Amino acid sequence: MSDVFVIGVATTPFRRWPEATHRQLAQQALDALERDAQVPASRADAVWFGNCALHVFGQATARGQVVLSGPLASGQLEPSTPIINVEAGCATGSFALHGAIQAIASGGASVALAIGVEKTFLPNLLEKTKELFDGAMDRLTPDAPMAFYAQAAAQHGLEFAPTPDRIALLDVCALQARWHMKTYGTTAEHLAASASKNHTHGALNPNAQHQKPRSIAEVLADKPVLSPLTRSMCAPISDGAAAVMVASADTVKGLPDAVRARAVKVVGLELATGRYRALGEPSVTSRCAQRLFARTHRRPDQVDVAEVHDATSFSEISTVEALGFCGPGEGGPWVASGRASLGGERPINLSGGLVSKGHPLAASGLAMVHELVTQLRQEAGNRQARSTRLALWQNAGGLTGFDEAACAVGLLERA
Repeated sequence: MSDVFVIGVATTPFRRWPEATHRQLAQQALDALERDAQVPASRADAVWFGNCALHVFGQATARGQVVLSGPLASGQLEPSTPIINVEAGCATGSFALHGAIQAIASGGASVALAIGVEKTFLPNLLEKTKELFDGAMDRLTPDAPMAFYAQAAAQHGLEFAPTPDRIALLDVCALQARWHMKTYGTTAEHLAASASKNHTHGALNPNAQHQKPRSIAEVLADKPVLSPLTRSMCAPISDGAAAVMVASADTVKGLPDAVRARAVKVVGLELATGRYRALGEPSVTSRCAQRLFARTHRRPDQVDVAEVHDATSFSEISTVEALGFCGPGEGGPWVASGRASLGGERPINLSGGLVSKGHPLAASGLAMVHELVTQLRQEAGNRQARSTRLALWQNAGGLTGFDEAACAVGLLERA
């Protein structure tokens, strides 16, 4: 099995871009990837293309072949390059990267690409946006999960009352947050501290959708979404693309010194599927991370910097617990203490996280890798962490009970 190295990363700015097409966003990411890697995309033996929402635009199949038709026609990608389409909810980008990594590790490819492209802002079709996000839950037997959540809420003396005008995912996240608050004493101020931290980090990231720092008081005073969540605690609707180029050790040896010096080693990337579980039972993120640490012989306390999937600010608090950065119920105080902030012992979401950087679904996981590679290369400018040797990302999507349906946790290391 070959070692695998990241030799190029790219992301577009994340925005609401109604005027930009999927093809244009993909082209931006591919061009930026070539500039960063200093290796032509045409060297790729295969491309893993991630997308969740193209069916809303009428493109239900052959998504990557259609979106990347321009680079294929121009020769930027070899015309016969195999394109493998990937969909795994909000974890799509990391699942696409997993395919590229496995191709290199197995010897099936020497260079491979993963690219995620998404448009979720549909200003004249808001019902389609809701349909898209509700599709992350079971739509074949929709009454089953609703009954599960209602029963769990009643068991703990909590309310679960979704309404047709709201994305049901938010109701489930808010229910979990209220359970955590009731069980461990987590407060709305803790959630606001996470959001404030990430908006502060995002203000330093030129690719972030929101680039305005927000104090804890401003986060708490923002527009209510669903108790205890305010607008500043929730990821915005976003468009964008991101891409990663990986290569084998033998390929990297043959590259120019300047390219080799910026290569980052993939230590490991684990995938897992969520399940119905009780509140308080170990999550899919916990199980996925434990398997990753065991297989790579690494520990949570060795991680220097991380990007985690904070679709809401409660998600960050629950995730740092699941990853073993702190104990159960300690996530709120741990984040609020400054340990997860720029300059702290283990900065989390220096990109701004999803709540500030934005969340164009299939692009989000690859943008996490972009941030971590930038940090490991010591190229992050005024948001550069002090110590960056080992970096972790956690990317999850969809919903199965209280678990994300799909989860990815990966480790990168400065070569």
